Amino acid sequence: MRATPSVLPLHVRGVSYVVDGKALLSDIDFTLTDGSRTIMLGPNGAGKSLTLRLCHGLLQPSTGEISWAVPHRVAARAQAMVFQRPVMLRRSAAANVAYALAVRGVPRRRRGPRVAEALAAAGLADRAATPARVLSAGQQQRLALARAWALEPEVLFLDEPTANLDPAATHAIERVINAFRGRGTKIVMTTHDLGQARRLADHVLFLHRGRLVEQGPAEAFFSRPASREARSFIKGELLW
Repeated sequence: MRATPSVLPLHVRGVSYVVDGKALLSDIDFTLTDGSRTIMLGPNGAGKSLTLRLCHGLLQPSTGEISWAVPHRVAARAQAMVFQRPVMLRRSAAANVAYALAVRGVPRRRRGPRVAEALAAAGLADRAATPARVLSAGQQQRLALARAWALEPEVLFLDEPTANLDPAATHAIERVINAFRGRGTKIVMTTHDLGQARRLADHVLFLHRGRLVEQGPAEAFFSRPASREARSFIKGELLW
């Protein structure tokens, strides 16, 4: 049972993002609730990563509103984000995880057990003393997930976490993502990989050209897409 009130739902209402007079996102509307894995799907350049950064608070919308069930400062401590190319500190894998806990203000005496648990969850227990920057790309991504695991987020944002990785590394990362879901973490993830979306999605947000074209349960989206753009994307046709 959660000791503190849930930060969800997250409401995104009429959100647009404009740079140098060009609208990169326009009139985005959706609500994220707990209990499901939400996949932001669409071709490259659709606006998925930008939407994710806005939700996480790294950017502010030009228009519209993004609101949590709690104040933003409270919600900020209940979420984590893993990027496509995570930054590794010049220290061991274990020290990378410990640093994230130190930044969050976790007392030193409590860090050790959480570091060990996080590395084990990511399949990196035997790499605790290894310098993070000599790990493989897939291992570095799992280490980034371990850092997030240690923070015990209610919401985890993932931006193309398996891009450019081989199938074995992708499988290992998807296993960790499902472990997050098993502990009750809300997953919000971007991908342009249809196969991965089919494996992981409970709910789909489909974006194209900076607009949210379609949203709904994954089963309905893949079997009965309502929009022309989604039907073309699922068929593997090029969208522009």
